Amino acid sequence: MSPLPKRAVIAITSYHGPFYANGDPTGLFYTEALHPYTVLVEAGFTVDLASETGTYGMDPHSLQEPFANEADLKVYNNPEAEFTKKLENIKKASDLNPADYGLFFASAGHATLFDYPNAKSLISIAEDVWARGGVIGSVCHGPAIFPYVMDKNTGKSVVFGKKVTGFTDEGEVELGLMDRIHEFNLVPISKAAEGAGAIYVKPEGPFDDYSIVDGRLVTGTNPASAHSAAVKAVAVFESL
Repeated sequence: MSPLPKRAVIAITSYHGPFYANGDPTGLFYTEALHPYTVLVEAGFTVDLASETGTYGMDPHSLQEPFANEADLKVYNNPEAEFTKKLENIKKASDLNPADYGLFFASAGHATLFDYPNAKSLISIAEDVWARGGVIGSVCHGPAIFPYVMDKNTGKSVVFGKKVTGFTDEGEVELGLMDRIHEFNLVPISKAAEGAGAIYVKPEGPFDDYSIVDGRLVTGTNPASAHSAAVKAVAVFESL
């Protein structure tokens, strides 16, 4: 059994502003938090949701097919669902005690490209979990936080020399969003990972369910990978 607390924090982006060409905002990509939450709760974890500011906004595209199915929308539309209650009472990262957690999981949305690199309190929680031998994971654009999460023993990013996946450049192009990323001077996940010394890997298709493990680091490529990445994060935690 792991000596770490069986408590997880799911990081949520606090950015909710313009991004899409039609003027729609980006924000939390709903299932990239819902699916990991469901997996962690079913595995017996206590789970908190936290953003840097204690606020969040939804990416409306994440509530459309094929990204959200009937079961996902049933939770979204149920004010009594535990996940709904947690999200509506999202915690501010600076109010949390990092020592309470044994697992950190970064959910996503393109919004994370805006705020995760400067999310000092979320970064601090991830660094503390890592330093105590815990598990850190992410999905899709969630790895935007990892170049700034430092390993206190090496002085380098926790992803340095490790295999990492995340949303692909091909996926950005297919969605017609690479130009938007460049217009906002954002860094695609592949470039952020490589810039931190990680070995970026990707699936054959940008929307394939694909998640990988490298030691205590677990990453998933896209919304379809949120469930499998969380399952693997739990397995790693249980093996410690």
